[in-house]
Amino acid sequence: MSDTEHAPGFLSKERIIAGPGFNRWLVPPAALAIHLCIGMAYGFSVFWLPLSKALGIKEAIKCGPDIGFFQELFITTCDWKVSTLGWMYTLFFVLLGSSAALWGGWLERAGPRKAGVVSALCWCGGMLISAIGVYYHQFWMMLLGSGVIGGIGLGLGYISPVSTLIKWFPDRRGMATGMAIMGFGGGAMIGSPLAAELMKIFASDTSVGVYQTFVCMALVYFVFMMGGALGYRVPATGWKPAGWEPPVHQASNTMITQHHVHVSKVWGIPQFWLVWLVLCMNVSAGIGVIGMASPMLQEVFGGSLIGMDAKFVDLDKAQLTLIAGVAAGFTALLSLFNIGGRFVWASFSDKLGRKATYFVFFVLGGALYASVPASAMAGNKLLFVAAFCVILSMYGGGFATVPAYLADLFGTQMVGAIHGRLLTAWATAGILGPVVVNYMRDYQLGLGIPREQVYNQTMFILVGMLVVGFIANLLIRPLDDKHFMSAEELAHEKKLASEKAHASEVHGSGTPTHVNPAFVWLAWAAVGIPLIWGIYRTALSVAKFFN
Repeated sequence: MSDTEHAPGFLSKERIIAGPGFNRWLVPPAALAIHLCIGMAYGFSVFWLPLSKALGIKEAIKCGPDIGFFQELFITTCDWKVSTLGWMYTLFFVLLGSSAALWGGWLERAGPRKAGVVSALCWCGGMLISAIGVYYHQFWMMLLGSGVIGGIGLGLGYISPVSTLIKWFPDRRGMATGMAIMGFGGGAMIGSPLAAELMKIFASDTSVGVYQTFVCMALVYFVFMMGGALGYRVPATGWKPAGWEPPVHQASNTMITQHHVHVSKVWGIPQFWLVWLVLCMNVSAGIGVIGMASPMLQEVFGGSLIGMDAKFVDLDKAQLTLIAGVAAGFTALLSLFNIGGRFVWASFSDKLGRKATYFVFFVLGGALYASVPASAMAGNKLLFVAAFCVILSMYGGGFATVPAYLADLFGTQMVGAIHGRLLTAWATAGILGPVVVNYMRDYQLGLGIPREQVYNQTMFILVGMLVVGFIANLLIRPLDDKHFMSAEELAHEKKLASEKAHASEVHGSGTPTHVNPAFVWLAWAAVGIPLIWGIYRTALSVAKFFN
């Protein structure tokens, strides 16, 4: 065969092996560019109210009582209910977990560039299909577009940088994954206010401005996501940071292995299921709180949020509007702690160790959940809010720390694929947490318990979840040698993953070796400026809470 027949394609992993002198700090902004875009999945609720009156514009045209969910998929004569639209949100996270599990192995072999491009096509293409669905008032197209196709893009985009970042930062695994996964939490912080501004611009007497907003955001996101995907580079086999040596002995607090597990074997390894349970319990408790944060604050403190001595049920419509504005600030404050916790806790785990960090999550989290009923009963808003801020920081921190935990236990060769399979725990928690919290609230209200007390029992159920997580984390031990790949198996896997190429073979493909420091700053500015704008807009909402 000729050399041209062996030439790697533009998206292949061989083409993105970095040459000597490449600056590894260019990789995190590439990951952030993708995560900040797909993180808008968290902020899609900004579209629910406008979409619920897409036909009526000013007021919703309600469907008759005989119109069920399946009729709403195709009906064009009445508006969708908010509860119906919420199925898009459910599909996002079910598809995120399942697609990451299904295609994680392919991602390891195809490389982050190819996965990032597919993610951009799915996420942005899905938004365009949804825009058509809004235009023609076909909800099935929105479910197919953003829910299914976009959900696949979410899964691939979410795990695309994990393995790459861990290999670039073996000395700071937690910090590296924390930076990228912080972006996923920050996506809604940028996307939600941007979507709100765009809908105001496009709104008219005949349109609520949603489909035009979908088109604009899809185009902007596509530019950023393609920039991120094309910016990915992987280190050459055997690369390590200058002056860093891998630890010779396993430290008892970190359990860092120098061997590697094949993704096909993880289903049968007890430690995988223990980490699965650790993540599921941490996320179930946190995601339940996220879903009820705003109504909980309003119902617990009622009129005291606006300086009145009145319970929630005694407030009139104008007063309820005022406290809803305060609660929106509380929700914004929680989002800041959710995002900050992803970076801070994951970086902290590099020093403390992953297992010990999760112990902090479960012990401190359990104590804070248990304290909530007492601070609510005492009317102490400061302690109540502070507890939930710390809880949400640990919720975000759990997401960011778990990829490094997996790399410590299972090695780095296939950590992206293993992380993809672990995200089924997130999909499970996305159902378990909200269901427990919402049904418990309705059950308590049905018993005639006052609104300000209906969350007390729920808090102790969430404590119970954290106890389960604590026990699972306690049982995690280093893997038995029998689970790791042999030297021959590892060599075969590296060959399949295209790591057989050396950087010298790809210099002609345009892979940079020495990068101008100004370009590194420019890459960080491209993701940093939108993130700072999102934090600023969120801070404005937080200010309403403190005022």
